[in-house]
Amino acid sequence: MSVAVAFPEQAQLEPRLVLTTGLGHLYQGDCLDLMKSMDDDSVDLIFADPPFNLGKIYGSHYDDSRAEEDYVAWSREWIHEGARLLSPGGAFFLYNIPRWNILNGAYMTEIGLTFRHWIAIDIKFGLPIPGRLYPSHYSMLYFTKGKPRSFTRPRVPIPVCRHCGGDLKDYGGHRDKLNPEGLNLTDVWNDIPPVRHRTTKNRSANELSEKLLERVLTIASQEGDRVLDPFGGSGTTYAVSERMHRHWTGVEMGDVEPIISRLTGQEHTVDGPSRGDAGKGPHRVRLPRRGSNQEVLFVDFGGARAN
Repeated sequence: MSVAVAFPEQAQLEPRLVLTTGLGHLYQGDCLDLMKSMDDDSVDLIFADPPFNLGKIYGSHYDDSRAEEDYVAWSREWIHEGARLLSPGGAFFLYNIPRWNILNGAYMTEIGLTFRHWIAIDIKFGLPIPGRLYPSHYSMLYFTKGKPRSFTRPRVPIPVCRHCGGDLKDYGGHRDKLNPEGLNLTDVWNDIPPVRHRTTKNRSANELSEKLLERVLTIASQEGDRVLDPFGGSGTTYAVSERMHRHWTGVEMGDVEPIISRLTGQEHTVDGPSRGDAGKGPHRVRLPRRGSNQEVLFVDFGGARAN
């Protein structure tokens, strides 16, 4: 399978196609501009992990310290576009902190999406906030556009003590009645780290675990479905979609080189923290550039399915 990579001289607000694979398309630009250009009912699953408006440094292209009313209005705008793009029965997963997902979920209900779950993703470590309870989970909303077209409930291994190997629960004396393939998945996920360990990240900012996206795509999509992630980040959704044979569309406003490097198998050096969205700095590895404004690089993935 061939991959076409286009290298822009600099990030532009108008979305520009920068990577094409046999399964997906990556754009650089504003997600709202791209979403507004897409057809109704054109995607089967949306996974969105937007900035949390916590004052994080993403670079000059985005302000993560907006006034609350501005952030909420912006969130509603791209959520509304996502609902329009979603096909009947399609799934919409929105990953954020509870403060914002309370409001996001109310709006998603208001515009006619169907609530399925509030999934709590356990935070293994965190910092206490004075005057409040210890925050220990991220929120992931799971809505659908009407009756779900696809739903698979995964099973998880029966939890055991890491020291003695014994069961953590007695299951009311019915241990022998449990399914040998494991327990039914609940809406509290404490078996998947919300972010990848720093030694395996492709950028200095937080990067979602591939296991998280594998589970999301397993639950609510099938091979050949169309996936949209409007906040590209490091490209985790796109990498997992490639591996699970889902067609995908992605967009990232900031540096797209970490995504391109990841999907084309190129090396990318990750700088230390506080360097912006993708750890961009003078020691990063740059992909080759030929010509004045643009180069197309062809990479053979092998074995992946084409459109």
